[in-house]
Amino acid sequence: MTFLRSALYLLVFLIWTLGIAILGLPGLITRRSALAVTRFWAQGVAWLARALLNIRFEIRGRENLPEGPCIIAAQHQSAFETYMLFLLFDYPVFILKDSLQWIPLVGWYIKRGGLIPINRGAGASAMRRILRGADTAIANGETVLIFPEGTRTALGQHEDYKPGIVALYNHCDAPLIPMALNTGLIWGKTRVAKLPGSIVFEFLPPIPAGLKRDAFLTELRSAIEVASHALPKPDGDVSSKSKPTS
Repeated sequence: MTFLRSALYLLVFLIWTLGIAILGLPGLITRRSALAVTRFWAQGVAWLARALLNIRFEIRGRENLPEGPCIIAAQHQSAFETYMLFLLFDYPVFILKDSLQWIPLVGWYIKRGGLIPINRGAGASAMRRILRGADTAIANGETVLIFPEGTRTALGQHEDYKPGIVALYNHCDAPLIPMALNTGLIWGKTRVAKLPGSIVFEFLPPIPAGLKRDAFLTELRSAIEVASHALPKPDGDVSSKSKPTS
């Protein structure tokens, strides 16, 4: 039954995405309207997840978000968080690999909505581009979102944090907020079958300013991983909580 529900969801998701991407093309005229179309699409994805997959969506820790601009350092376990983060901020600016903006239709909305594209092979020039884009976003009162590992990583697995997160922490005059989540357990990294349960995004207290590189990375990883492991498991999973790997 889970697989059949997931297959139905995938079919409807593809139809919904294609339909909105085509009908919303006039929204590409401005960034504001492109984001409005994207948010409408993401609301539909959340509704489909609830109706077809019995996946609920919950936000915790809103009190840790500042009134002004900030940097969100989020764990990246699935595609789901890239959809839903558009619902949480008026003007999100994602730091993402540049190839995403060239995906037909979908990539146009990503690019128009606000993106700091990165070419991982560009070295120092890529880093300068990230910092310039982050400076502009913060000056405009916007939220910068980055996945420090740079790729989807299953809960309990480790990828080295990329240099960009350290550069943002040291360079930008804005709070850096870790974000934990549990999407890897319910949505999965790449699997078709989605499990019923509660997907939770949890915003954590800001990382203290002025830490040295190693202390900052340790603080950030520990905060995200400890909180992520404490979040709900899929419905019906009564096994003991998994522990972060060392």
